[in-house]
Amino acid sequence: MKTICFIVNPISGVGAKNSLYEVINALCNPSEFKVEFAVSQYAGHAKELAREAVESSVDYVVAVGGDGTVNEVAQNVIHTPVALGIVPAGSGNGLARDLRIPLDMKKAIGIILKGSTTRIDYCKANEHIFFCTCGVGFDALVSERFSAEKHRGSIAYMKNVIQEYAKFHPEEYEIVLDDEIIREKAFLITCANASQYGYNAYIAPNANIRDGKVDIAIMSPIHPVEAGPMAIQLFTKQIDKNSRLTYRRSHKVLIRRSQPGFMHVDGTPVTVGKEITVETFPKGLNVIVPLKEDIESPIQSQLHDIQSFFQEFVLWIEGFSPLNKNPSSK
Repeated sequence: MKTICFIVNPISGVGAKNSLYEVINALCNPSEFKVEFAVSQYAGHAKELAREAVESSVDYVVAVGGDGTVNEVAQNVIHTPVALGIVPAGSGNGLARDLRIPLDMKKAIGIILKGSTTRIDYCKANEHIFFCTCGVGFDALVSERFSAEKHRGSIAYMKNVIQEYAKFHPEEYEIVLDDEIIREKAFLITCANASQYGYNAYIAPNANIRDGKVDIAIMSPIHPVEAGPMAIQLFTKQIDKNSRLTYRRSHKVLIRRSQPGFMHVDGTPVTVGKEITVETFPKGLNVIVPLKEDIESPIQSQLHDIQSFFQEFVLWIEGFSPLNKNPSSK
């Protein structure tokens, strides 16, 4: 019998999780699976819950949430015999998308019960562990602003992109790779273990989460008229063809800048110093992935994204409704 611990972030993403427990209990045969639940209550709590689950010798630890929740849970699963499962329930769901895990809750749980696993790399940026991307520059600033939003989702994210673009000033960086030093003023620098940020925004379309290296995307300052075409390239896996982007691949990278500032780690903003060392740790995480026959087509994924967008839009409209601005209650 396999023991599965589901660690749930109740506030991640935009979709309701009311049916989660019913779906899990309906799918999990009690003669095959012992199911445990834990609910995170604050930032960092999912990491503690994952450590407790691993110490109790469960077979699978499942993160139910977005990339921040997955990151916290996975940090205490690396270099253990326990397998990480993911039920994507966030906004961007970058790691789940890269691993082709369906965004539909029922399908994702079904994949976990089949238990097909693979080993993937993880990275460290100074002391911060990440599985998808870390970066400095514009996307780090937007992540910091986005973290303060009451509602998550692509609408809130794009609002912050538009608001921050006009007042952003690119910095000078020195980038030290395995065999090269680059000095450049950059709009952003992204270190990609996986191919995308989330939302199917592919910043490094050729990144391979199993190759033991990190892809470094260096974007030169851009003119406002370039932003629209670049966004289209980002969401169609064509951004590597943009002349403003330079790519390198390295086992390790050192980024130097003139002053401390923000860095994002799997979408979570952190404040770091002038130097950031990014290092890859090959095949350090055992993760549950779909069998070939369970991989969704791009169309299915896009349909789910459209549904999620409309859910976000409804929440956004409701936020402006006069009915929601009356604080009185009886």
